[in-house]
Amino acid sequence: MSTDHACAAVAVLGARQGSGVFLGRTILTCSHVIGDNPRSPVRVAHPNHPGTRRYTVAWRSRSLDAALLTPDDSLLRAWHQDARASSTDTRSPLPGCEIVGFPDIQRYDDGAKLDTDHFTGTVLPSAGLIRRELTFEFDRPPADESPEGPSPLAGLSGAPVFAGGNLLGIVRSVRTGRGLRRVTCVPLTLLTEDESFRQVYRLLHQEPVFRLENISGAHPEDPPHEREYAHALRAAYRKTKIFGLDELGKPDTEWDLDTAYLSLEAQSTGDRTARTPQRIDSLLTARPRVLLRGDAGAGKTTLVWWLASHAAAGTLGPGLAELNGLVPYVVPLRTLRAQGRSFPGPAQLPTASRLMIDEAPDGWAGRVLKAGRALILVDGLDEVSQDDREDAHTWLSDLLARYPDNRCIVTSRPLAVDPGWLGSEGFEELRLLPMRNGDIQSFVTAWHRAARLSTSDPHEEISELERDLAHQFRQSPALADLARTPLLCAVICAVHRARQGFLPETRWDLYRSALNMLLGNRDKRRKIGSPEGIEMTIEEHTQLLQRIAIWQVRGGQTEFTRLQAVRQLQPALAGMERVRAQGSSDAILTHLVNRTGLLQERTDDFFQFTHRTFQDFLAAREFVEGDHIAELLLHAENPQWEDVTLLAAGHCNRRELHRLLTGLLECGTRPVLTALCAQHATYLDETLARHIRNQLRTVVPPASSDHAAQLARLGPSAIPLLPPPGELSNTHAHCTIRMLARIGGAEALEYAAGLARSAGEETAQELTDAWSSFPTAEYARDVLARLASSPYEIAIGTAERLAQLPLLADHYPVITLGGTYEGQDLYALADAVRNHQQQ
Repeated sequence: MSTDHACAAVAVLGARQGSGVFLGRTILTCSHVIGDNPRSPVRVAHPNHPGTRRYTVAWRSRSLDAALLTPDDSLLRAWHQDARASSTDTRSPLPGCEIVGFPDIQRYDDGAKLDTDHFTGTVLPSAGLIRRELTFEFDRPPADESPEGPSPLAGLSGAPVFAGGNLLGIVRSVRTGRGLRRVTCVPLTLLTEDESFRQVYRLLHQEPVFRLENISGAHPEDPPHEREYAHALRAAYRKTKIFGLDELGKPDTEWDLDTAYLSLEAQSTGDRTARTPQRIDSLLTARPRVLLRGDAGAGKTTLVWWLASHAAAGTLGPGLAELNGLVPYVVPLRTLRAQGRSFPGPAQLPTASRLMIDEAPDGWAGRVLKAGRALILVDGLDEVSQDDREDAHTWLSDLLARYPDNRCIVTSRPLAVDPGWLGSEGFEELRLLPMRNGDIQSFVTAWHRAARLSTSDPHEEISELERDLAHQFRQSPALADLARTPLLCAVICAVHRARQGFLPETRWDLYRSALNMLLGNRDKRRKIGSPEGIEMTIEEHTQLLQRIAIWQVRGGQTEFTRLQAVRQLQPALAGMERVRAQGSSDAILTHLVNRTGLLQERTDDFFQFTHRTFQDFLAAREFVEGDHIAELLLHAENPQWEDVTLLAAGHCNRRELHRLLTGLLECGTRPVLTALCAQHATYLDETLARHIRNQLRTVVPPASSDHAAQLARLGPSAIPLLPPPGELSNTHAHCTIRMLARIGGAEALEYAAGLARSAGEETAQELTDAWSSFPTAEYARDVLARLASSPYEIAIGTAERLAQLPLLADHYPVITLGGTYEGQDLYALADAVRNHQQQ
């Protein structure tokens, strides 16, 4: 919904010319404009679109003098421009109101063309109290009365009447006398009370009839200020950023929310009958007051920024349409407390987020709150001190008691306040959920779409980076597990881009960067301070978390109770005097849960690491620092310990790594794990390196899909160990191709080209099926066009593959064409085929 009234008004051409206003994809106008025959078609014109469009009468009421029109053509939805449906709950005059319509005085070219006209005035609710109608009085005479001929305001019937950004009703008739200073209007209240109107509206829109917002006053300066306020919100909150990742530049830590926002899943934590996960959009729609809990980096602040930016502009989609046009007041508690500011009163709400905007008209915020038009977004309840949280509760309770009709969303980390903390104020609690694999792929697409818009390098291959990272997520469950929150998924996208398409081969540097961000720099960069009264360095955080992590790995556990965690922290705190002096073991645990983003409460009194990889990473460090490498070697054959062992290699110094690798070689059953651990070595004794390569050759080339997946973890370093392509059996060739597809890159493509030159039919088909894992054009040219035998078939499903078809047509007896294509793609293909046939 928008405050741009001209976009909401239309000219209605029925039995006579009148005006109308959009309600969803339908149009509201006066019944007498339509005429006596409801089956007669009605033409509708819009000043911003050429020509007219045909509409049909879906509902009419002669007693109310109102009609609802629906478009004959579904494409007319492009005209859709909602207005916020409202009513007035006061008998006092409402100044600063406006009518937008198509009166006779705006005809030109001898009446053949129409243009809109705007009239300002005051709505006099009590002037039509008996007849339950509204009366609009113009600020000045709109036109001279004519004793003969049509009224100069003819054509204004059905025109929308606005108070600020709120639609109150439509013009019914122009009163004669008084110098044409007054018109009578049909209030929306009468429509919502009419059962037949409600039924038709529900049928046409697939939703209940619109809810009327009460308008208790208006001010002539409010509408223009609200437009400026919406622009300021847009400027302030259109981008989100990653805090604390030192190695990235500004272009990689900021991205546009319009293109990169992803609607996450959430679930209700209070209503047991509504705990099925749903998209947050659908959950927020039916809940006017929400306490939204989420782990660090789960997307709480991003959601607040996105809602603020789009609600004010009226650009939220159907799922959140009820929020469109509301006035968002963003209250960033961490910023207020960092600046020593108190909780804002009604008049201070617009300035809480320190927008770059002129001072609001006197009393504006109060008028918005009284009308129930505010969307109060309180971000970061967990980021105020424990003592201040009760003050926050009192402030919010008093504010909503004074202005109960406004929507409110409060965000917090999971354990900052007790369950039901705002229950007495009617808040329902929702919990943001980790992203699924499909969400991760969608996020990667959205993030790179935003990157394309912001890049200043015309040669940067953003699409290639996107494909490569999407492939890595599909092939690496461990990497996908790390990206379950938008924050860490964005970190991975940004690091991948900053390193020109490469992530650290062992993932170790990526984990370290993320840990440093979450354990120290992130809160510091956000100027949060120490809301629990506890301050710790990155190293102090790490030492404590290591103790919990190693205890979990040793016990084969993924969850723990508060008591179990406290018992693990107590021995560590005995040697950490500075931390121990700041609070009890229980308080320290609460701090770790709330501030690090690494621990989360899964169910009542059961906790876990937000990412299993971080648990293993921290446990691995404790194994090395505590000189427990022998314990790792005892579990070398246990798959549950594989990641811990691999990550421990990254924590080892040269002497410790030599000890670990020697022990793994002596074990002899995990050659791939040994080689992966060796990749962490800055220096590796040549004799030890040769022993590792020789042991690895016992499982090369791969003889099964499982072996192929294992070897692919080594990346390009596994390819030189393969025998020449012509020496592979069919089984080894097929498994090797699967390994190459997982590895990707130039080395894998070169080896695949060698296989193509000696491939039989089955191997050729296997190579064809691997096409999607490589750059499309290069693989077609270097591999598929060089096949020694024809495979069975090839599937073409994208325009990029379609462009390669002339090069490949001779090799494939069966070509399956699917997907959607532009006309120019098919024309280009036809030309290429003709040229190919002539050669």
